[in-house]
Amino acid sequence: MRAFDLNGKVAVVTGGNGGIGLGMAKGLAEAGAAIVIAGRDAAKNAAAVSELESTGVRAAGVTVDLAARDAGRALAEAAVAQLGRLDILVNNAGITVRKAPQDLTDEEFERVVDVNLSAAFRCSRAAYPHMLKAGGGKIINIGSMLSIFGTPWAAPYAASKGGIVQMSRAFATSWAKDNIQVNCVLPGWVDTDLTRSAREQVQGLNERVLARTPAGRWGTPADLAGLAVFLASPASDFITGTA
Repeated sequence: MRAFDLNGKVAVVTGGNGGIGLGMAKGLAEAGAAIVIAGRDAAKNAAAVSELESTGVRAAGVTVDLAARDAGRALAEAAVAQLGRLDILVNNAGITVRKAPQDLTDEEFERVVDVNLSAAFRCSRAAYPHMLKAGGGKIINIGSMLSIFGTPWAAPYAASKGGIVQMSRAFATSWAKDNIQVNCVLPGWVDTDLTRSAREQVQGLNERVLARTPAGRWGTPADLAGLAVFLASPASDFITGTA
């Protein structure tokens, strides 16, 4: 369907070398987009790029620590230099620290918020002029079910993921006049490296997740691919500021 066609578009996916990010990148690529994979691990970036290119997709990797203040600008410039434009940004990169609030250090709290929330701000700000030049764009921010629910062992993660919902709404209202739609996806329990470590650290988590999930299974990164295509395509041109 033409409404879901991403041919000629370039998508930047932060944290795109695995998990939800790579699942979304594959979906965007299947719909026709060229992909820029951004992450700290150069080897994982290269492996993801190779996997995408093996299917005939134009892809590039950018090794970047998004906690750095100039990383957003450097990433946007690298994407445009390598693939010519920037139409879609998926702010997916994320980390967590699993501790009770009283055991967290200032540095741990600030690091999680910086990577999960502040980096998404900086990447979006850096993408904006390129999207403006292109006549519009799509920003997909990755929140979490912890954007809504509470948990005793992930206060900085929850704070960052709650904040990204409100930041998405602010961007959406500011940039609607520029034909830039900004939406936020709140995944439930998806089988990734991040959640595998949670299962190791939180006793009984796997059983509780399966018991309360109607499908009776964990999600997979591929389950997010269609949603990414919808929010990145003309099919969602009148949808913005949603979570």
